[in-house]
Amino acid sequence: MGYILTALLILVLWQQLMGAGGSKNIPYSEFKKHVARGEVVECLIGQDVIIGKIAPGKTPAPEPAAGLTVEGEGEHSPSAAAPAGARAEHTPPAYSPSPGPFSRLFSRHPREEGVFDFSTIRVLEDTKLVEELEKSGTKFLGSRPSFLEQFILVWVLPIALMVGLWIFISRKIGMGGHSILSIGKSKARVSADKETGVTFADVAGCDEAKYELQEVVDFLKNPARYKALGAKIPKGVLLVGPPGTGKTLLARAVAGEAKVVFFSLSGSDFVEMFVGVGAARVRDLFQQAKAQSPCIIFIDELDAIGRQRGVHMGSVNDEREQTLNQLLVEMDGFETNAGVIILSATNRPDVLDRALLRPGRFDRQVVVDAPDLDGREAILKVHSRSKPLASDVDLRRVAQSTPGFSGADLANTLNEAALLAARRLSSVITQSDLEEAVEKVIAGTERRSRRLREKELHRVAIHEAGHALIAAYDENCDPVQKISIVPRGRSALGYTMQIPPEDQFILTRSELMARIAGLLGGRAAEEITFKEISTGAENDLKRATSLARQMVCMYGMSETIGLTHCLQPDHGMFSGGETSFRTDCSPETTRIIDEEVLKLLNSAYEHARKILTDHKDQLELVSRELLEKEMLDSQKFYELLGLEVPQMAPPPKQMDDELPPPPPPPPPSEPEPSPDSEVAEAPKVKKPKTPKEKEPETPDSEEPEAPKEKENRKRKLK
Repeated sequence: MGYILTALLILVLWQQLMGAGGSKNIPYSEFKKHVARGEVVECLIGQDVIIGKIAPGKTPAPEPAAGLTVEGEGEHSPSAAAPAGARAEHTPPAYSPSPGPFSRLFSRHPREEGVFDFSTIRVLEDTKLVEELEKSGTKFLGSRPSFLEQFILVWVLPIALMVGLWIFISRKIGMGGHSILSIGKSKARVSADKETGVTFADVAGCDEAKYELQEVVDFLKNPARYKALGAKIPKGVLLVGPPGTGKTLLARAVAGEAKVVFFSLSGSDFVEMFVGVGAARVRDLFQQAKAQSPCIIFIDELDAIGRQRGVHMGSVNDEREQTLNQLLVEMDGFETNAGVIILSATNRPDVLDRALLRPGRFDRQVVVDAPDLDGREAILKVHSRSKPLASDVDLRRVAQSTPGFSGADLANTLNEAALLAARRLSSVITQSDLEEAVEKVIAGTERRSRRLREKELHRVAIHEAGHALIAAYDENCDPVQKISIVPRGRSALGYTMQIPPEDQFILTRSELMARIAGLLGGRAAEEITFKEISTGAENDLKRATSLARQMVCMYGMSETIGLTHCLQPDHGMFSGGETSFRTDCSPETTRIIDEEVLKLLNSAYEHARKILTDHKDQLELVSRELLEKEMLDSQKFYELLGLEVPQMAPPPKQMDDELPPPPPPPPPSEPEPSPDSEVAEAPKVKKPKTPKEKEPETPDSEEPEAPKEKENRKRKLK
């Protein structure tokens, strides 16, 4: 605010000095008329501007004023050449303008009524102005700006304004951490444990990754225990995994548990358009870290600066490679960084430079993958701590219905459930809210406004019933969870949700063929019922063809192609998105692959047609029920078919129950007896106790004696 007020004050002074603020600006022709009528009382003639006073209606004097001196000429004006005997008919002037413009600014003389100040632009071609002023009896002066005044106004003041504006902008930008003068400084944010609010107790679903990082934190807290065994702290830990699995959350938990200085920044913070800025920021970051060691540096999205170096065909980003080179030197160069641990995260480890991944820089790579069933349940429990859940909520069931979900997806599901409950004005989140949120995340929002014709709605019901019947009568298919003919998302007119009873990590050929048959069941149902196919199976055909091609080219499930692997993915392992592949074989092999893919699709399609033909009456029954209710859950669907509802896998037992009890502590060490005494004392070990001393023997009491008897037998053999 102070800068703004100062700038306004300078502008006001500038107007007062240069433009005679407060005066009336009149045309030069009007000024000439006032001069002719003798109404101009006094004026100051400058190089470009004429300023003065005008008294309208004033009677012109018979003789011009005498004794006025023109500044800068050192002699009297022509009016001073009047005869000595002539007497001036007017009184001495009460107002005498000074040579400079500053005195006029601070003038305090009283002003007569009707008199006003004026200013006009001087016309240099008017050479008779002085004669006319003398004739009208106007008091006038000439003004020539001094060198100092001109220097200040033209040079000093504009430069001072520009410097002040530069300082103002620089300070304002510097408040946001982007000062122009500190462009080479690191943008790392220093965090303390109290600022993150996250500990390892808030992280679930990645126990192995959490254990690896807990070991690093424990090393920082208790270094003596590890150094006694000759262990060295890892210089770098790289968190690798798909998006949304909790890599950044783990880093925040490390900051909350380590109780040391924690620097956090992104890989893009090093990149600027100026050459050398990234390397300078890396040096500044490690200088700060060395000054505050032991500490942890977390670099998110490491692939922004750690991409593979090499020969580039197009434009080369030398700035990124210089930044990477400086990072490599700082991590494991000539100078050691004792007490500085680098923690990084990326979902593209395949594009990172090999020099960055070698031991000595990133000694440990921790995979943070999508959670399994137990991990999803644990994540749901963590995110539901602050949410009121109804008593009938089963988080295990929600975890079973979300295979492949990451931690971010599960958090979003719980948030959507809370929004749905708030929309219903409910005080708790129910199981139906959670199930609706899962469907919303998977398929999109319901679009009940999309009205289908009765004929189209019947076809959609037959299509979805076909998918569901294949899943019900093929033992290798996943059980049906829900069927709906309510449009969702951008293109889904209906959907059949299938949930595996437990997590599957290996699929057999029969299970893959069952999945293809389930995908083609909708098209088969339309052909059987309407004797005509439609465009509704476009997505099913795409997914079925992709799965069949993977069976032939990647999994070796074709007798003709055999064990050849001739399909390569086009993207990284953790980049996510839709899977795309490219063939890596000859044209003849590609033709054979196409034939084998078609055989698999035809075989699965005939299998689906056979099931639906055998249960055509149930196909019509399920479709009629869908047309009436629009949705069917698993309980109602299997009741219509007269089948038992498949049960989900029970939760696994705790690992502590499967482990044997801890062994008893070893007996106190005794001096080693001689072989003779061992033979003599051996019977004493088996000597029965007296009735008073006899106690029931337990397995735990016999275990410590077994190793000693074994050792005695070895010594006897020696």
